[in-house]
Amino acid sequence: MKEKVNVTDYANLITKALPKGILLNTNADKFNSMVIGWGHLGTLWGKPTFHVYVRQGRFTKGQLDKSGEFTISIPLENPDPTINKICGWESGFNIDKVKEAGLELEDAEVIKTPGVKQYPLTIECKVLYAQDQDLSKIPEGIREKTYPQDVEGTYPMANKDFHTMYVGEIVDAYIIR
Repeated sequence: MKEKVNVTDYANLITKALPKGILLNTNADKFNSMVIGWGHLGTLWGKPTFHVYVRQGRFTKGQLDKSGEFTISIPLENPDPTINKICGWESGFNIDKVKEAGLELEDAEVIKTPGVKQYPLTIECKVLYAQDQDLSKIPEGIREKTYPQDVEGTYPMANKDFHTMYVGEIVDAYIIR
């Protein structure tokens, strides 16, 4: 069962959950879930939006580019440490995260990308816009810390790969009960 919600009523919860890790879900070649700690809930072009940032070398980037949609799954309380470890440190190129993390999927209402029952606040989005970062416009201290050039591009945290920003139009929001 799904309880429809006004996502802005949950803005404070989302803002507090982001640094701990929420899930960005994609579903082109296969379902994949990636932990994100950056994101923005807001309004752009008169539409409710959620913005996500994905590094160039991630499996998720290819999925987003193919499908043009994503779901965001947010825990209502503390995130599951096993889910966060597997979805935050392992790559969808190499493993089936549904199996390895024990994710329970819930069909979406408007798009094709499911949500994750263990992280029940679900936001369905269709990509409106994508833009690669221009590293030359990022302050030097942030650039050196977040995009060190002496680290492999596959390292899950700070690495040399820059991000693509995806602006997703929120097309549905609910809590999986």
